[in-house]
Amino acid sequence: MSSIPSLDCYREPLLPDSIRLLHLLPNEDKTAPIQCELFHYSLRESGRRTHPYEALSYVWGGSDKPQSISIREHNSTSGHDLPVTENLHAALTRLRYPFYIRIIWIDAVCINQNDEREKEQQIQFMAKIYALANRVVVWLGEAAEDSDRALHWIRVAGGKKSKSSSSNETIQQAVIALLQRPWFRRIWVLQEVAAARHILIMCGPTEIDGYAFCLGVDSFEGFNKARVDLQSLARSVTYLIRGAIFRPDFSMSRSGRSSLDICPLGELVDMYHAHEATKRHDKVFALLGMSSDDLSKVNLLPDYSVPWEELFQRLAKYLLSEEISVETWGGDRETAVIESKGCILGKVFLVQSDTVQDDREGVDVIFKNGEGSTRLTLQTSARSVRDGDLICLLQGASRPTIIRRYQDYFDIIIIAARPPEKIPVRSGYIEWPKLLQSGILFNRDFILVWDREISLEKFQRLEGYNQVLVYSTELKDYLDKATRIWNVALILGDLEEYQEAEEKLQEAIKGYEIAFGVQHPDTLKSRYGLTPLSWAAENGHDTVVHLLLAKDGVDPDLKDSQFGRTPLSWAAGEGHEAVVKLLLKTGKVEVDSKDDWAGRTPLSWAARGGHKAVVKLLLKTGKVKVDLEDSHASRTPLSWEAGGGHKAVVKLLLKTGKVKVISKDESGRTPL
Repeated sequence: MSSIPSLDCYREPLLPDSIRLLHLLPNEDKTAPIQCELFHYSLRESGRRTHPYEALSYVWGGSDKPQSISIREHNSTSGHDLPVTENLHAALTRLRYPFYIRIIWIDAVCINQNDEREKEQQIQFMAKIYALANRVVVWLGEAAEDSDRALHWIRVAGGKKSKSSSSNETIQQAVIALLQRPWFRRIWVLQEVAAARHILIMCGPTEIDGYAFCLGVDSFEGFNKARVDLQSLARSVTYLIRGAIFRPDFSMSRSGRSSLDICPLGELVDMYHAHEATKRHDKVFALLGMSSDDLSKVNLLPDYSVPWEELFQRLAKYLLSEEISVETWGGDRETAVIESKGCILGKVFLVQSDTVQDDREGVDVIFKNGEGSTRLTLQTSARSVRDGDLICLLQGASRPTIIRRYQDYFDIIIIAARPPEKIPVRSGYIEWPKLLQSGILFNRDFILVWDREISLEKFQRLEGYNQVLVYSTELKDYLDKATRIWNVALILGDLEEYQEAEEKLQEAIKGYEIAFGVQHPDTLKSRYGLTPLSWAAENGHDTVVHLLLAKDGVDPDLKDSQFGRTPLSWAAGEGHEAVVKLLLKTGKVEVDSKDDWAGRTPLSWAARGGHKAVVKLLLKTGKVKVDLEDSHASRTPLSWEAGGGHKAVVKLLLKTGKVKVISKDESGRTPL
């Protein structure tokens, strides 16, 4: 409820490790007004497995038909009316015993909803509250749409050893309708049932044990034919309910916080982001109590004064790296555009639906530089991994990210996947921690869209998903768009998908033509693996080179991925004097860098082409070894010059006094 009057029962603040509990007073008359008492209760460790109270898991419901209950402090004679939602009032009516007091914890009543600080403190306590309750009661709402028959069928089906099918369409529809109730979509219920040791499910007057409910749902064949999003939402909850009876005694984590230590926060975010919350903040806060991460020093702890946009940015940086750039789309949106350096690790080539088990699924991945495939075990996610999805590692991240390629950006499918214990490399295998410490080259620029808003059903249906167009239209700079497309091409090349890479390069080149008004497109060459700077350097577009060198993050000495040549190597080989001057002026290029294709230096390339002005510029640096042999044919720059008949360049090289005129190449030939 949005406006709750200040009551005397909330005047006394809660002490550390304390909560309020509710005495639901008995009445034989089922229609009598609900009367309750509130009292303080300490949850300090008492050596008990559970404490003598129940905790209610429910959906608040709409406030358009408010009801009221009478609340008084324990041993007080005066009470006050407290407005509650219609759904909570119905739950209390069903829970009330005719002759005995029922002790229960209910968030809407036991937490002062007018006190934001108290709410933030109690939220951090929630896992402990539900874990120490002797029973968690799940209230699905009043009976409707044959829910009584559905629960009866589920109870019967749970007792059978094999899958149960029902030819009665009414029964099937009733079960599906039950699983579509709002409770299964609410994000807070995840922590509530994940903490529980014993669960009772109620719907109207009908009750069923939580474990029996899960067995029945699992054996319902019609469930596998239901919508993908319904299956995902229901299974994510029933999986947690089923584990209640196997959970050990609750204990505080080593950091002293209340947590269920289920799995890292990143996996929880991927698994449960399709669940709903009234406040966006709760889609983060509701997961903290289940996280195995130590969040004591992380700025994600409950604080509703932090704008959602800022909280979302903090979450992205925590899950990935503080080094990333995050731009959110304002307001209550759950969409962010992330820019980061990174590298491609591999590609998913097979996802088998029959490998899904509980909260895990297996996917087969071909890792770059490895032989054969490797099976990865992933947490099931709200978004399904597909064949062809890519495994990448972003700079500063400790976990891989699974992404899907679109026109000029990548869509995040799983933001923080469970890493493999080891991955294959040419020399065998390398363990994941050692891989992170191995000095990985993060030489690719990624534009990533993290969109948590579109439903699972739409994800399955939309092939042309292009929400990022809003972002793209804001960036009307053709240079930026061409550069993004070029980066996609380079990543495709890392995967050895050369045909698609070539197509992307051609598309990027057209963008550069528009951006810089190139008049002779027939002179442009698309060589796979070139960076935008290498392309501009090779083709002599000094204006483009100047602009690119002015951009932050552009490495003037970055080699292309196919030939291993630097921009200086390409410019020298084509004789582009102005470009060579610009590159040398940066002071960040290795003048004698050998390429990976033939082991030739920029001087060797310039000499072979007879580019006197460029040779002169390179010699002037004083940093070149004039007689350095290439690794392909053991030829020196003088050998290439003499063989090409470039007399002017031969004179320049001889003038240095540092060349061996009689040096032989691998064929035994001398320059003369």
